[in-house]
Amino acid sequence: MTKPVLILGSAPSVCAVQSWPKSQFSAIVAINNAWQIREDWDYHIAPDDFPAARGPQSLRAGQQRVTSAEYVPANNAYGGILYAGGTMAFTAGYWALAALAPSALVFAGCDMVYPKGGSTHFYGTGTADPLRDDITLRNLEAKSARLLLHAAEQNCACLRASTGESRLVFPSLTEADLPRLRSVKIVSNTAQFAEIKAQEKALDYVVPSGRYWASRKNISPARLDALDEAWLGAVVT
Repeated sequence: MTKPVLILGSAPSVCAVQSWPKSQFSAIVAINNAWQIREDWDYHIAPDDFPAARGPQSLRAGQQRVTSAEYVPANNAYGGILYAGGTMAFTAGYWALAALAPSALVFAGCDMVYPKGGSTHFYGTGTADPLRDDITLRNLEAKSARLLLHAAEQNCACLRASTGESRLVFPSLTEADLPRLRSVKIVSNTAQFAEIKAQEKALDYVVPSGRYWASRKNISPARLDALDEAWLGAVVT
């Protein structure tokens, strides 16, 4: 039986999962700088422009790097990055769905909420990548809803390891909930899911290379916004 996958982001709240038992997870995926949070991660995933000097300089036995050569095709299998959202938390989620077939995706330090003062990341102050002006990131809640529903189609739950404010529409959990993760109820409206996927296919906003910013496709923000609203409306709470 598959186990949950823990995905580590860089928000200060990620420190809360430093001591969560590895035995509860089939794998730990560290995004960008988050490999520093704990030594027992399995996969380091980062964009091509992530500075090599800030990544792990050596790998332990069993550890692997995940690059665009792996995560772009994985995202394409779920419709492509223009629909999925061009920030690494979502990219890592779809890659994990494709590559690891988890029973749940648990996101820590990925709430995409940035205080105006103080530390924005566990290492201090960083760039709020999900808040940049980008056609794929106009509605972060909707992008998280889309990921949640795609995961549900694979009998995989999406959860967040935080209880405060979040742009993710996932249910919260604490360490005490870990033993019950396999019994999380997954609700999905199959007909509505298929209808929205058909709308995406009809728009054909697919850029196989993943480099949507360099594409000559005529992308309509209004049509992407309509899709976002549809995904949000499809979430069963």
